[in-house]
Amino acid sequence: MDVKKIKDICKLYGIVNYTINDDGSIDVDGLVDLSNEVLTEIPLIFNKVQGEFSCVDNKLTDLKGSPKWVGGSFYCYNNNLTSLSGGPEKIVGDFFCESNYLTSLEGGPESVGYDYDCSSNKLTDLKGAPRKIGGHFNCSNNYLTTLEGSPKSVGDGFDCGGNNLTSLEGSPESVGGKFYCEYNKLTSLEGSPESVGGGFDCEYNNLTSLEGSPESVGGNFYCFNNNLTSLEGSPKSIGGNFYCRNNPIVSIFDKVDMDFIRLFKSFKIIKDGVVNLKRLKYITEMFDLPIDIEKIEKYYTIK
Repeated sequence: MDVKKIKDICKLYGIVNYTINDDGSIDVDGLVDLSNEVLTEIPLIFNKVQGEFSCVDNKLTDLKGSPKWVGGSFYCYNNNLTSLSGGPEKIVGDFFCESNYLTSLEGGPESVGYDYDCSSNKLTDLKGAPRKIGGHFNCSNNYLTTLEGSPKSVGDGFDCGGNNLTSLEGSPESVGGKFYCEYNKLTSLEGSPESVGGGFDCEYNNLTSLEGSPESVGGNFYCFNNNLTSLEGSPKSIGGNFYCRNNPIVSIFDKVDMDFIRLFKSFKIIKDGVVNLKRLKYITEMFDLPIDIEKIEKYYTIK
């Protein structure tokens, strides 16, 4: 592309403070906004963009021509992307590619400084995701059957809710914020991170046990709408409250804190589907909690 045409295109899209390189690519000392232009391809070849780069709400099917290095955030959501090929290699800020038709993250950025959002695509795994994310990683509302390829370290939250997961194997090893895995098909929490800095949400699954839960959860623990009959496998440490509505166990208690959970487990209130009423009364009186024997008898034998 000749220099005059490059300048004309830059003028058309309001791109200023740029340098044209010998290979015809351009460096921009600022931001680039190509959003809402009905583009089917990136109109220039970018090399480095110091600020944010946005090409949202177009009809792009790939990212050829995108900058290799972005000093701010990179936004390409609401397109027709089926591939991340040709996109940035390093993004200092966020990377948002949600609401496209991606079946793979291969070819995407190797380094993202803050948030990475690939939700609402057609992904079945996470191969191609960066090894480390500084902020929040959102892969919710895809078709994931495995978390293989997940970042190993996530500085903030990790959201894999609304997929087809039957296992959490492949989860990040470290999550600094909340961990969401609700609305999947999980029968076990095996594969969860050992430690989650924020809350942990595994509601609306098919769990019959909490085996495999993180050892430590910094915030609240939510396990609504499963088939839990005991607390076996629950975290050893929970910074907030434990919520378990719409499970058989809720016939005994609902919202409780870690002190109650420790006593409940250490006193072995439930064993092989049998509730020790004397022990249960003892700890519920300590915490001023009611007992509804008729409700408990729907799910357990009482002795």
